[in-house]
Amino acid sequence: MTHDHATEGEEHYLETIFWLEEAGLPITGANIARAQQVSPPTVHEMVRRLEADGFVERSEDKSLGFTTSGREHAESVVRRHRLVERFLTDVLGIPWDEVHDEAERMEHAMSPRLEESMRAAIGDATTCPHGHPIVAGAREPGVPLADVEEGAKVRVLRFENEAEDLLKYLKESGLYPGLEGTLADSGDDEIAVDSDGSRVAITRSVAETVSVAADPSPPARTALPEQLVLGGKYGR
Repeated sequence: MTHDHATEGEEHYLETIFWLEEAGLPITGANIARAQQVSPPTVHEMVRRLEADGFVERSEDKSLGFTTSGREHAESVVRRHRLVERFLTDVLGIPWDEVHDEAERMEHAMSPRLEESMRAAIGDATTCPHGHPIVAGAREPGVPLADVEEGAKVRVLRFENEAEDLLKYLKESGLYPGLEGTLADSGDDEIAVDSDGSRVAITRSVAETVSVAADPSPPARTALPEQLVLGGKYGR
């Protein structure tokens, strides 16, 4: 049976599943549990609810996927989340490393009228302040900064892991979506980018969570970095 409305708890899970799919990560109970930082039994119970309410379904290999209704709900909550983040930064002046958690609280209580007003207020912005597209399907392909070879030209697209402490670290380092530069150093422990006469350096572990457009682009990975689904436990 498909429900017209998802509960707030279901919306949190639909948002996580959408993000896993968008990032190209397997939609498994284990990955959902790690992204939500909850126990596998808790995820199992919620997934059962999502299935019963007609939002997700299982494939033959036991992985999860959206139903048509589930995808519509997920895209709606993700759109509202990213819209709120952009509104908070561009209109209210809140630093971009502080808006993710606030948007998590606001995204469930927005009326269509408020959403329309926020969209008008942000003008022609197309992404959240962390680089993710507000409209589903507009995501520019990227590669992990950690994979780029020295000397390559890079443009930061987005931060895949939006844990608040990680965003704060990235902001303090001087990295931000849209930054352009040259990969100056690719060491075992640290990655450095030269941009406009200054050097920005972050740990290799964090660089796994930064998507960039690179020229030349490195070969595609066969496995995605674990750091994307570890919440704030990314290690530095």
